Amino acid sequence: MILNLLKDHALKQVGQREIRDVRIGLSYTAVQLDDRSVGVAMTFHHDIPQGCLSLDKPIKGSRAAEIIEKADSDNLVERTVAIAAMNAVTNRHSDNLAQGDSLELLKAEPGDVVGMVGYFGPLVSSLKETVRELHVFEKNVEKSDNLHSEDEIEAIMPGCNVAIITSTSLINRSFDRVVKASAGCRKIALVGASTPLVKEVFGDYGVTLLSGLVIREQGEVLRVISESGGMKAFSRYADKVNLLV
Repeated sequence: MILNLLKDHALKQVGQREIRDVRIGLSYTAVQLDDRSVGVAMTFHHDIPQGCLSLDKPIKGSRAAEIIEKADSDNLVERTVAIAAMNAVTNRHSDNLAQGDSLELLKAEPGDVVGMVGYFGPLVSSLKETVRELHVFEKNVEKSDNLHSEDEIEAIMPGCNVAIITSTSLINRSFDRVVKASAGCRKIALVGASTPLVKEVFGDYGVTLLSGLVIREQGEVLRVISESGGMKAFSRYADKVNLLV
């Protein structure tokens, strides 16, 4: 599974770092390391069983490696915190990152058939004006008109030549299934605040673009997430970045 590979990569980078802070909000989870870096991951709070605990001991003050080890846990909260911790390790500014619109780097063409897993409203409107056909797959098909159920991915995605996949697929463990169905695509983008910027791992899966966040104002992001704020509320405190794979 992809999570095992991401975990191994993060463990090689994290060293003796410790967890300085953690916020498990209704919309997102944030983890801060002792070097003040912050990573985030979406919280699937509707899917967390009542009484489900994140870990069997306090998270703050733990070695970050111990938390990251839980990235492949069957416990959804453990898994979410671990992915946020991995992103705190991996998502740092570097010369390889490009800021700006992910669609400009994806360079979808008028003849393309695009499969989008997860509804990204701003991308949908732009793609509809650009490409020949757009298929959007969602767990909740009532979110918008003309959505496909996630159950249709294996039937429809092989007919697409560009795939845009939400990075929450890592958290709900559907990424491996989705990227397998996207194997014939010319371009595959992983998009969202939960995206680990790790080309060394995703390149082996055929992913060509990673679009995620580097947190700039750590304290503000921690505050917003504690107040149940989502991406719209904390995006002003982060840099949207892209990494070509």
